[in-house]
Formats: sequence, C-alpha cells, structure tokens
Amino acid sequence: MQLRYNFRLDPTPGQRQALARAFGCARVVCNDGLRARQQARAAGLGYVSDGELSRRVTTAKRSPQRRWLAEVSAVVLQQALADLNIAYRNFFNSLSGTRRGAKVAPPRLRSRKDHRQSIRFTRNARFIVTPAGRLRLPKIGDVAVRWSRELPLKPSSVTVTLDAAGRYFASFVVDAPAEPGPPSDSQVGIDLGLSSFAADSNGRKLDNPRFGRRAAKKLAKAQRALSRCKRGSCNRAKARVKVAQNHARVSDTRRDWLHKESTRIIRDNQAVYVEDLCVVGLARTRLARSVHDAGWSTFVAIWSTRPHEQGGHSARSAAGSRPPAGARNAGRSASPRRCRSGPGRARAAPCSIGM
Repeated sequence: MQLRYNFRLDPTPGQRQALARAFGCARVVCNDGLRARQQARAAGLGYVSDGELSRRVTTAKRSPQRRWLAEVSAVVLQQALADLNIAYRNFFNSLSGTRRGAKVAPPRLRSRKDHRQSIRFTRNARFIVTPAGRLRLPKIGDVAVRWSRELPLKPSSVTVTLDAAGRYFASFVVDAPAEPGPPSDSQVGIDLGLSSFAADSNGRKLDNPRFGRRAAKKLAKAQRALSRCKRGSCNRAKARVKVAQNHARVSDTRRDWLHKESTRIIRDNQAVYVEDLCVVGLARTRLARSVHDAGWSTFVAIWSTRPHEQGGHSARSAAGSRPPAGARNAGRSASPRRCRSGPGRARAAPCSIGM
C-alpha cells in the first residue's frame, strides 16, 4: 500500500532559482515531446515511442540550443516524459472506453505562466533525508523541511510542488503495510447535506462550518484590490499572490477539518454507509457555491481511502442494494437510488480499525 506524506519546504533564494530552473527544464522537455508527436501525426508518420523521446532528450542536452538541460537532474527530465506518456495513455483509454469517468482531453502544452509547477525525483536520483532533517535533492542542495511527523519507511519518490500562493511542498510516497487495530462492532449511516454537513443514524448532526462563506468578505476585498492593479505590473503580481494565499488558507482549513472528521468516523465504526452524491450535477444549480464550499467530494474521497490505510477495505454497493437496517435511519437519501443532480448509490466502507 502506498501512502503519501506532504510537508512544507523552506528553500533559500539560491535553491528557489535552482527549483525554478528545474521546473522550466521539465516543462520544455514535456512540450518538446508533445510537439514531436503532434508533428508526426500531422505528417502521417507513426506514433513516436517513449524510447525515441528519451533518446531525443539525451541528444538535445549535447546541442548548443538545449545545452542548459544538463544543469538539472536527468531524472527530472525523464519523469516529465513519463507524465506525458501517462497523459497520452489516459487519453487513448478514454477514447476506447476502457477508462471510467468523464472524457479525457488530449495532452496540452505546459505554460510558464501556470502558477502551479512540479517536478518528481525517484530513487534513481538518489535523493535522501539527511540526519539534520533536510531534504537533499540533486543539483539543488539541502532544502529545509517543516516536519510534522516522521516517515515510517524510506520513501520511493518525492514530488516538489510550487503552488499559486508561492509555497513549496514535498510529497513523499512510502510503501507501507496496513496496520490493523482493535475491531469495532458498530456501524453507521451518514446523510450529507448543506444546513447540517452530515447526520448519522445515531442521531448526531455535524454542523456545516462554511469556511468559504466566512472568508467571503476577505476574499472579495483581495479580489477588488487585484482588479484595480494594472496588468503586468509588480503590484498586480503581489495582489495575485494575496488572493491565492486567502484561497489557500480556506482550502487548507477545510481539508484539515474533513480529515479530522473522517478519521473520527472511521475510528468509531466498523462499517460506514454514505450516499454517493452527484456533485457535478448539483454544482450546476443555484446551490453551486454552497455545494463546493461543503466539500462533499473531498470528504468521501478521504473517507474511502482511510479503511485501506487501516487494514480494512472499502466498496461501493451495487445499484438496487440496501445497507443494513441500522444504517438506513440516517435519512431517506441514504437509500441507493440514482439521480442526475442528487444522491446516487449508497457507499459502504467496512474498516477494522480506528486511526
């Protein structure tokens, strides 16, 4: 089982320049590979293979026009091509119907104006966590990390991300076994809503915190300040960062609250039944802002992965099936029925432990 741990990074000014260089090189390699496949398709030639793209990157690093590609780790460039291959694979699987979910568009060129940039290092890059608690990245240096917990095992890869608010994060992937805990015989059914975020079959209601509504005035003020700035000016860039920071603060607070509540539910119950809402349909109604502010999809996504981390398993009940009688008392929308813009199937996740 793979687990992901995210930590905040505090790079120095020199390390920020090195990271920006790595972001740019990864973007150029990905765009070159995408153009090569687009040009081959337009000329009626065959599909350019992954190995051919990798050889072209090696040749480009020796040319005068692309000599600066050698200033970053080769693993970063290869992982950029790997991301391009995954994007093409998802696109082809979506066309053939083997991929579930919404249709996937073909890969597009990366822009240097994108406010979110990322690079990935694997074990081949020989990144390490030093005894002093710093993350040593090749051709970047020892970057300070704000550790909130210890990694259970040696990570297999790390992804360095720069978000729109100007923050750097390191995301470690760790292959860790599930650790089952003490079992629980209780089960609960959950009905999601807007006036109350959730109501369970035990009669407990969870108030909707409405993080976005509470920060609406501050967000609007920052947005008005941004709109008054001249495009392309330094003041507009500063105002844009302030808007992104306000949105990031709301998003982080909501995510932290959803993690805590989902952990409490899984810890106290052996099986949990929750309605599978069609959030995409509800987001097209006049309740769109409230629906997105509630964070139903994030809550269900977090809740669905927690049983796997705790040694249990999760599953969706098939259409027409019914949860146990004790779990059906949470609300009439907990029954598994289909709706274009409303509740869908009831989702069950038996879990044998608590966090």
